[in-house]
Amino acid sequence: MSAVSKIAKNTTVLLVAQIISYVLAFFYTIYTARYLGASGFGIISSALALGAILSIFTELGLSTLTVREVSRDKSLANKYIGNTLALKLILSSITITAMVLVVTLGHYPPQIAAVIYYITLSFVVGAFTSIFYSIFQAYEKMEFQSIGQIINSIIMFSGILLIIYYQKSIIEFGLIYLIASIISLIYGVIICVWKFVLPKIEIDLNLWKSALTKIELDTNLWKFLITEAVPLAISGVFLLIAFRIDTLILLWINGTAAVGFYNAAFSLMTALMFVPFVYVSAIFPLLSRLNVSSKELLKYSYEKSFKYLIILSLPIAVGTTLLASPIILMIYKSAFSQSIAALQILIWAIPLIFVNYILGTAINSINKQRETVKTTFIAMLLNIALNLLLLPRYGLIAACYITILTELTCFMLWFHIMNVHGYKINILKILYKPIIASLVMGLAIILLHANVFLVIILATIVYFGVLYLLKTFSEDDISLIKKVLGKT
Repeated sequence: MSAVSKIAKNTTVLLVAQIISYVLAFFYTIYTARYLGASGFGIISSALALGAILSIFTELGLSTLTVREVSRDKSLANKYIGNTLALKLILSSITITAMVLVVTLGHYPPQIAAVIYYITLSFVVGAFTSIFYSIFQAYEKMEFQSIGQIINSIIMFSGILLIIYYQKSIIEFGLIYLIASIISLIYGVIICVWKFVLPKIEIDLNLWKSALTKIELDTNLWKFLITEAVPLAISGVFLLIAFRIDTLILLWINGTAAVGFYNAAFSLMTALMFVPFVYVSAIFPLLSRLNVSSKELLKYSYEKSFKYLIILSLPIAVGTTLLASPIILMIYKSAFSQSIAALQILIWAIPLIFVNYILGTAINSINKQRETVKTTFIAMLLNIALNLLLLPRYGLIAACYITILTELTCFMLWFHIMNVHGYKINILKILYKPIIASLVMGLAIILLHANVFLVIILATIVYFGVLYLLKTFSEDDISLIKKVLGKT
């Protein structure tokens, strides 16, 4: 199977899985928000943000490193699984300890504490699941990861519907996250053993007095894992804090209702992130191989990826800005009307997030992840400082603008890194045609007075029609699209 065909297949299966997952997530998020109200939804959102930050110690870039290295040499799969499992067993204890300390020192009410415990533990379990998903990705067998994601989403959707039907408390909402994570982990282990490799496991009672399973260790590999993964980990930590700390600061300064309004819009914005996630998941193994075999093809793939993600993201930002009111009122009802302005602002982070996905992936594929540490640290400090400075006066609207500014900072610094290492692209040449098409589409939305779904369909036709008239797609683009669609 050709590289383009593999990317097409993997992108397709991941896209289908992500669409199913996000459709289910879309509905269970709506039901959760409506059932719990702004304050209750704010508690769940805060617990998710806190759990994500606490669980950073369980990842440390190991999954990304596994994809990169195993995609280059499949014989390393067993060693990477075994050793990353062992490392994550140690690292997860840090997360659990931090979780207990935060809840104890924070003096949270028992109900909120239980939600934080369940959701944080679900992140810990998810960190182990990611080991097996990274193997699926390295082997470019994303269909197995896709099935796992669908299983997780079905459990979440079904569980939340049952909780609402039986009128349970907010604690059960937290518990369902943990149950879904455990079942996903079991699935990942079964598929990995069945289709790929069985980690070498031995029992050493003298070393593990507690009779815990010991994964076979390789000292040299551990040194390499830590050396290579630490920059990925640190950058990931800084980005995660920058991306989620606003929820916790907003909770501290403005309360649970403000968090609920903010995250109602934030959830809709992040739901769109499946598009770049699917794409870079499929192309990362290819970029990693091209870094070894062909720098010229790597640059070509990077530039095309940048172009396609810009083309997809700009109309989303323009269209959502103009349609934010009917979208929020249709989804969350009038109780969340304060989320309209938040969505109109937050959605402009989407074009930056889309291109930041490919920038971060490209930087990792050329083994320059160490250079992202300083840049992500700057973005994190900027985010925290601005949130502390502006949230007391301007509340959730300030949080929205700060999110955009943080993404813009990452974009400028990462774009500079790629340029320095010889992967320069003419961004203005890529941007001007999608901008023109987006403006024409925006005018069409303003002039159209119809059902929101019909407006979206017509606006999409207008956008791509203008792109076609502007001859945005070159012969190479058309050839690639045909290969993806299996026409050649």
